[in-house]
Amino acid sequence: MSEETSTVPTVKAAAASTDKLSTADVNDTKFTQVGSQSLQTQVGLNEAANKQQILNMEKGAELDRINAEFFAGQDIRRTQATGAENRLATQVAGEETRATQRVAGEEDRATITTTGLETRKALETAGVQDRLLREAAGKQDRLTQADLLSGQERQIGLRGQEERAAIRETGAETRQLRETEGAQQRLGIETTGAQERLSEAERGKQQRLGIETTGAQQRQTNLQQEMFRRYKENRDFEQAQAARRI
Repeated sequence: MSEETSTVPTVKAAAASTDKLSTADVNDTKFTQVGSQSLQTQVGLNEAANKQQILNMEKGAELDRINAEFFAGQDIRRTQATGAENRLATQVAGEETRATQRVAGEEDRATITTTGLETRKALETAGVQDRLLREAAGKQDRLTQADLLSGQERQIGLRGQEERAAIRETGAETRQLRETEGAQQRLGIETTGAQERLSEAERGKQQRLGIETTGAQQRQTNLQQEMFRRYKENRDFEQAQAARRI
């Protein structure tokens, strides 16, 4: 909305001659003046121009108010229409969401029911196949056990024969080994006894020689100690005699 102005209209004289036509500008509005009119006529024209200018300004202000009211109403109606559309869209979205959820729930329940049926059928089939498999496995196991027992019996018989033969062979070898070990042990004992006797004889001889050498050395030591003792007693006696003479 345009602002109202209270500017005093100005009048610009284009010419001041009384014999010629002249023009006047009143707020950028041109008025033609007649040269033969009186001053009062000129004043009246100025007043009329001023009134016209004021009227134009009032009309402009009124148009601005009308435009402002119109555009404000347009904004209000636009806002109301937008709110209505938003509410309608929200309502429709809610209805669609609820419908989608209902359909999803129905589909989920149908899927669960179908899955349960298929699972039970699969379990029944698996049970039948498992029983048949167990029966076949049991039959094969029994046949296998029978074959194993028969083979084991034959193997046990052969193993027993081999073990008895091995025991007999082992006994003969063991006896021969014991006889050889006994003979070698006796020879070893005899040799060891002879060597021990020789060692003991040599050890006795060496011990006797050591004892004789030790006795000789001991006697020599005792003799030296006795000679030193007698020498010391004699020296002490002589020193004592000399001290008494002094």
